[in-house]
Amino acid sequence: MKIAILGDIHQDGLEFLKSKNLQILQINSFEENKLIPLISDVEGIVIRTADLRENILSKCNNLKIVARHGVGYDNIDLEYLNKKQIALAITGQSNAVSVAEHVMTMMLTLSKNIFASDNLTRSNGFESKGKLPDFYELYQKKILILGFGRIGQALAKRCLGFEMEVMVYDPFLDNETIVLNGCHPINQIDGFKTADYISIHLPLNEDTKDLISDNEFKLFKKNLILINTARGGIINEEALHRVLESKQIHAAGIDVFEKEPPPKNHKLFNLDNILLTPHNSALTIECRKRMSIESCMNVFNYLHENNNLNKKNIVNLSKLNL
Repeated sequence: MKIAILGDIHQDGLEFLKSKNLQILQINSFEENKLIPLISDVEGIVIRTADLRENILSKCNNLKIVARHGVGYDNIDLEYLNKKQIALAITGQSNAVSVAEHVMTMMLTLSKNIFASDNLTRSNGFESKGKLPDFYELYQKKILILGFGRIGQALAKRCLGFEMEVMVYDPFLDNETIVLNGCHPINQIDGFKTADYISIHLPLNEDTKDLISDNEFKLFKKNLILINTARGGIINEEALHRVLESKQIHAAGIDVFEKEPPPKNHKLFNLDNILLTPHNSALTIECRKRMSIESCMNVFNYLHENNNLNKKNIVNLSKLNL
């Protein structure tokens, strides 16, 4: 049985597959004319960020499962997989802690003006610390978490540890779950008006594209810190640039971009009230190990040990005959 690995993954996942005597085909070149002959007979694919659309999937005659190394799957043609009853799996258990910690890092860095303080100290400005811009506590501040899956819940736990007031908007989740996690359900508009921090944990789709743009920014408090570690395109980048440049909100932390990698002359790069990272919130060494193992286990268990399969990881479970 042949399994294709599209992109580099941690060795621990490869070792797991090897221990099951599966044939592993590791691929790092994704040009269509080269890729198709290599994967035409594979039964499983583990994929990182390469695009996998119908033009390629339709040539995979034995394919039974695609396992995403992560939780987002906008790079995969789910409609085609559903039509052919091919499973799509995600690593739902692996990245919540890493992403939640990344959000906390951004919140603290931006709230405390860490870079300005560091620069002042290095430039022999120690005695001028009183001239630094105001900085803030997280204590008793209000955070709105948009989307309350595993990552949103992991973030909420950490915010509660800082004694913040955690508000949650998730239209697909019952209020009881939110309350049981020590948080307050709130509608999106009221959350936008009252939050000191907003952290986004939603997929990118037709409903969430440009979810936050000019009209939404008009609702926000001036001290707002806005953080997106989910998907680029949920925040309109042109609108974000305008409100940051005019100091209409306090700051932003952005790990994801509408186009990745972003252009070298991106407008956001010229601002001093934004913290930017290269879509790496889930790439701690611990998380990379977990995602590698979990994505490979998803493939093996789906194909061979269905009783051990974590069905919560199968995105299109309702479309399959399981």
